[in-house]
Amino acid sequence: MPWSTRQLADLAGTTVNTVRHYHQAGLLPEPERRSNGYKQYTVPHLVRLLRIRRLVDLGVPLARIDSIDDPAQDAGGTSGDGEVGDDGESSVSTTLRELDEELQSRISQLEEARTQIAALLAGGAPAHTPPGFESVSAGMSEADRSLIQIYAELYRPEALADVRSMVEASDETSRRFDELPSDADEASRQRLAEDLLPRLQAQVEAHPWLRDPAPQYQKSRSETRNALRDALHEIYNDAQLDVIARVERLAVDQTP
Repeated sequence: MPWSTRQLADLAGTTVNTVRHYHQAGLLPEPERRSNGYKQYTVPHLVRLLRIRRLVDLGVPLARIDSIDDPAQDAGGTSGDGEVGDDGESSVSTTLRELDEELQSRISQLEEARTQIAALLAGGAPAHTPPGFESVSAGMSEADRSLIQIYAELYRPEALADVRSMVEASDETSRRFDELPSDADEASRQRLAEDLLPRLQAQVEAHPWLRDPAPQYQKSRSETRNALRDALHEIYNDAQLDVIARVERLAVDQTP
């Protein structure tokens, strides 16, 4: 007894839209129609549909199903292992082996994603936090989070590890900088710059690459410097930028 599209879909554990999609993709042959215009599917169509579903469940993309189960045959046909290559392996085996490698790569990516999600949850960090900063992101200002997001794209992993250690060493002076209003007076700016100087000097002493960060860039020198300059001017207010400039001048003045 022939089946309707819905009956075929129910038998195969799928949906009418999926059956239609397989027709459009050229994977499932169109059946004959009854005199009333309704499609009439038969056992070969069901077998073909079940085979397609099996391959899809294995992760085979629709575009590659042809290389495993030849759609040029009729709905009830079967295909063998295909041509045999010089290494004695059939084309189907080769396709399955390639698919297995792709799935292994995806599994590795998913496992890494789960590891990073666990770190985000443990640190109470925002989901957009770059890898390695999960444990410190929650205590950072929004401005610093934005800057770290850019650093993660511009700097090499080794440099980012040092940046994380600098963030971990943040103290009350760092908090004062984060909270500095744009209309802070001259005395407040100068005092904060002087208080930040020892921190900067300690960081440079611990991480000498800060004197010449260019080798730690992942992109070109000009592209990186322009991006960092623009980021600083967008992220920090005028008073904070002034304090940064003051600290740099103080550091130069104290350099032997």
